[in-house]
Amino acid sequence: MSEEQQLKVSEAEVDAYLRQHPEFFQHHLDLLEKMHIPHPSGNAVSLISKQLEIFRLKHQEQESQLTALIEIARDNDVSFNRMHELTLAMLEANSLEDAVSNLDEVLAECFATDFVAIKIVSEDLDPPIKELFVTPGDPGLKYFEKELSGKQARCGRPTLAQSRFLFGDKAVEVRSCAIIPMIFTRLEGLIAIGSRDESRFHHTMGSLFLTQMSEIIGTRLISLLDGFE
Repeated sequence: MSEEQQLKVSEAEVDAYLRQHPEFFQHHLDLLEKMHIPHPSGNAVSLISKQLEIFRLKHQEQESQLTALIEIARDNDVSFNRMHELTLAMLEANSLEDAVSNLDEVLAECFATDFVAIKIVSEDLDPPIKELFVTPGDPGLKYFEKELSGKQARCGRPTLAQSRFLFGDKAVEVRSCAIIPMIFTRLEGLIAIGSRDESRFHHTMGSLFLTQMSEIIGTRLISLLDGFE
């Protein structure tokens, strides 16, 4: 084998060597200045220029990821503060009337809603606030079989029948709403929060905070209802 053949190395061997010794060019900076690699534009660029371009793109990608994480954290803080205000409003209620009034206020101020409805399913023929209660056989409940059976909140534009059952005379003003089931051992019902803005509550919204909302409201309603027994 000739000396020339002995000195020849394959591209794969060069690739493997550089991967195993990434610090190689730190000791051979002059090579970086002489090396050129193809560029999509058709012109050759130096390896240093290409590395800078790669570093710049990675930096931009990391900045975008960081910005997204900050936005998520900010949104979580806002949601936490809203739930905190809702919890305080429910705890401050000493009667069903207080609960309804406080709920209307906190949802309007903190959750940007225009309409609020609560429907509690009960056999009680003499409830303290009649418009809050419906009997288990109420025909209007058939419009919410999916929500009540699936125990999942649903967001979007309600049907006219749903809107009339929940919001009465204001039904035609409701362009979007969240329908949240309350399914507890001692309480079954619905919470609905509506808006005149058709994009306020949309079907792609997550249900975690809505479920937590129903737990906060439902737990306080159970406590208040116990006072009437």
